[in-house]
Amino acid sequence: MHDDSALIASRIARTYRDRIAPAIRAEHAPIEVDAWEAPDEPVPFAAVPRDGFRPIASGDAWGRPWGTTWFRVRAEVPSGWRERAQAGTHDIELVVDLGFIPGQPGFQCEGLVYTPDGSVLKGLEPRNDWVAVDAAAAHVDVLIEAASNPDVGSDWEFRPTALGDKATAGSDPLYRFGGVRLVLRDREVAALERDWSTLEGLLAVLPERSTRLAGLLRALERASDALDPDDVPATAALARESLAPALAAASPASTHRVAAVGHAHIDSAWLWPVRETIRKCARTFSNVLDLMDRYPDFVFAASSAQQYAWMKEHYPELFARIRERVAEGRWAPVGGMWVESDTNMPGGEALARQFVAGKGFFLRELGVETTEVWLPDSFGYSGALPQIVAASGSENFLTQKISWNETNVMPHHTFLWEGVDGTRVFTHFPPVDTYNSDLGAVDLARAERQNAERGISDLSLVPFGYGDGGGGPTREMIETGLRKRDLEGSPRVDFLRPDAFFAQARAGHPSPATWSGELYLEFHRGTYTSQARTKAGNRRSEHLLREAELWATVATVRHGAPYPADALRHAWETVLLQQFHDILPGSSIAWVHQQAEENYARVADDLEALIADALDVLAGDGDEEVVFNAAPIALHGAPALAAGTARADGGGSSVREADGGYVLESDALRVVIDADGEIVSFVDRRAGREVVPPEGRGNVLQLFRDTPNQWDAWDIDHHFNRTPLAPARTAAIRIEGNAVVVEREVGRSSVVQRLRIAPHGSALDIETTVDWHERQKLLKLAFDVDVLADTAASEIQFGHIRRPIHANTSWDAARFETVAHRWLHVDEPGFGVTIANDRVYGHDVTRRARAGGGGATRVRESLLRAPVFPDPEADQGVHVFRHAVSTGGVLDAAAEAYRLNLPPRIRRGRPVEPIVRIDGAPSILVEAVKLAEDGSGDVVVRLYEARGARASGRLVPGFAVADARRTDLLERALESGSGDPLALELRPFELVTLRLRRA
Repeated sequence: MHDDSALIASRIARTYRDRIAPAIRAEHAPIEVDAWEAPDEPVPFAAVPRDGFRPIASGDAWGRPWGTTWFRVRAEVPSGWRERAQAGTHDIELVVDLGFIPGQPGFQCEGLVYTPDGSVLKGLEPRNDWVAVDAAAAHVDVLIEAASNPDVGSDWEFRPTALGDKATAGSDPLYRFGGVRLVLRDREVAALERDWSTLEGLLAVLPERSTRLAGLLRALERASDALDPDDVPATAALARESLAPALAAASPASTHRVAAVGHAHIDSAWLWPVRETIRKCARTFSNVLDLMDRYPDFVFAASSAQQYAWMKEHYPELFARIRERVAEGRWAPVGGMWVESDTNMPGGEALARQFVAGKGFFLRELGVETTEVWLPDSFGYSGALPQIVAASGSENFLTQKISWNETNVMPHHTFLWEGVDGTRVFTHFPPVDTYNSDLGAVDLARAERQNAERGISDLSLVPFGYGDGGGGPTREMIETGLRKRDLEGSPRVDFLRPDAFFAQARAGHPSPATWSGELYLEFHRGTYTSQARTKAGNRRSEHLLREAELWATVATVRHGAPYPADALRHAWETVLLQQFHDILPGSSIAWVHQQAEENYARVADDLEALIADALDVLAGDGDEEVVFNAAPIALHGAPALAAGTARADGGGSSVREADGGYVLESDALRVVIDADGEIVSFVDRRAGREVVPPEGRGNVLQLFRDTPNQWDAWDIDHHFNRTPLAPARTAAIRIEGNAVVVEREVGRSSVVQRLRIAPHGSALDIETTVDWHERQKLLKLAFDVDVLADTAASEIQFGHIRRPIHANTSWDAARFETVAHRWLHVDEPGFGVTIANDRVYGHDVTRRARAGGGGATRVRESLLRAPVFPDPEADQGVHVFRHAVSTGGVLDAAAEAYRLNLPPRIRRGRPVEPIVRIDGAPSILVEAVKLAEDGSGDVVVRLYEARGARASGRLVPGFAVADARRTDLLERALESGSGDPLALELRPFELVTLRLRRA
């Protein structure tokens, strides 16, 4: 027969578009709408004035950027409609068009609907624009809180915009009101629309010559014949009857199975501020609750304890409804973290506290323990994470973001992920390659096609619902999923909770492959550097929290001082929120980062006050000059975790001019700086070793063009290396006190550096002040090192990771910019060099040819970028960086890092003995000392092995202990043998939490 399939497909598409979809909402009634604009920031429902409303008509402009307008909607329901609604054939609904623009939900105007008494009904989004009206109601009276959020670049063309800063966004209205309609929705036509859409979607994914495709074409053609275009409602049942056999055709036994999990990835801040995220959560969560009332099989998963805490604080009625659905089992809290955090840059204790705070909230407020870590969108995953996941009591891990790799394809979708310490966690990476699925045919076909474990495991998870800016699932998505429970041509769809999915996945794949080490994202490498002030605030906050908890604990245990648990918890929650994966990485609008910097300043003030109070108690009435040392190693003449009498830290140093340059010397070092301020010689006198290779240089400022192909604040593309700009120009160099001061110009920016021998005499300290006025540039600080290193050791949480320096494989080549915390170390047998820092995360390490033969290593620190999207003023202004260059091993590297990040606190008082100390291996480092979360007064100590080798030792408390237990991160006792819990036999990088009950 003749092939007329293209003609049939064209008819099918037009029938759906022009006949069926418009017929769902067949009848309309007039609506009265008034509006009131909040003068500045949003106001709660109770503060909305009842007499300030004015009429608004369709087509009227409304909504300045980041503004809020309240719409009051009133209408009378035709009596004939009520009869049909009560008969079950129709639904009465409000349909609201706030002025929605093309594009996805969450990136434009949206609203929340209230009853006149202030109860939340549901949210309004571009693709979820309806509000149900009770079938018996004679009239409608609701209020809509509408947010005129600007679309900050959701076309992803990455153009600079002023809309991301409330101060520059302007006041001109962004939207034109589209009006509100009272409509009668035909249930039979709506069901036909889903039948049709579901089957038509399969036409795009089935093999061209398949029998199923041909059968669907003919079935939809027959349904088109059965449908009267002049009276769709009257003939919808006939068309559905014609499609019924095609919908009833079952899938074969080998069909891929999909666990459909309702989801709404809501970024806790990104192209909107935190205050708007709170409202986004209310809109999305109210939509989900409404859908749960309509679909008993529908399940929903939401992460981020912070977002639940916002609901409890700002929308208590909504939170109570969520709590009921959690108890029922249909609403699944997931993730166990305070927010969906970045995992590259938070310190070890901070990443642990994400779970302490997150799981603690879920246990306390919702009575559930989450067992899966849910991080679909973070920008790569630290090799320390599997151990932290296990230590939190979680078992499973889910991510989606690795599908964004720009070079290599991950070889697994369901696998064991092994961390740097050897801990393994069961991991799923959904082959659907999105966390915003609509359960359409294209998505599900992709999930089946890409499943790397096909033939071994036939199950994958699909998170469905609009996300990023929220919105969540729609009734159309759920209806589609219901039709695909067992439908030939589609994977089978089951609505499952994540924990049920993981249980089935484990059972169906008992011997998964193993991926060892970090899950490095080959993309978004610029997030290690963008928004340097946010990163500096995070680093400083982490160390202030360490000090505040330590000294407050000592003051409580030794002197009975009140422990400031509430103030510490509040500070932690602020810091943990700002480790969200679009705040700490520097990828948010200007407003977000301005608020982050303000929050960090407030946290610093609060913690400095707590530290001062504790030190007042501890110093007492003594009259010695003492140094308080919060580090786990002896520093500044003070023992670890104690206060000692102040004394000189090391041998003296000198600085002088020589041969047109400058020489800095101590007993341990001799450093030569040339007339340009660059290091031409760095001699370790104890080892008799020159660190700078022939013709090499250190302290070299390098400026590059930084114009990524896309995702400006997120990406550094490899081609930056091919576009170096003019080298730094030295304007002046001189000696000031014990330092060499270098004034430089680079691009349009100025740099002042102070180089001096560190007080202990064994490191070169470099303080770099940059007044930055570049656009789309990258500034690096480079050091050539005369070491033939195979790998570079970078500090991560509770240890370090070694990455190859060579680029032998595509995996190695793609890892051209990496993350490290406080130090990076390169070595060859018997000798190593460290670059430590106080606020830098981005690095690159490469092998260089060495003049005279052999090879050397170049280490570069990424100091600053200047992306123009989403914040066109990113990083403009003054920044101060501190580095230390030293020799030794990785434990020496850790010591330098603590010295830079925990500056000494010197005051008059009396020495303080350590609250705990480690007898034994120096590689056992105490990361935190605090009181227990439950308020019992027990002392909690967190420690880890830092060298990457087995270590033995003993924790010795500096107070009377009645009982000691090993615990998980949530301070719950672990099952253990009869051995002494204070005796430590640690494997490489092992993390241990001890709980000590005071006698």
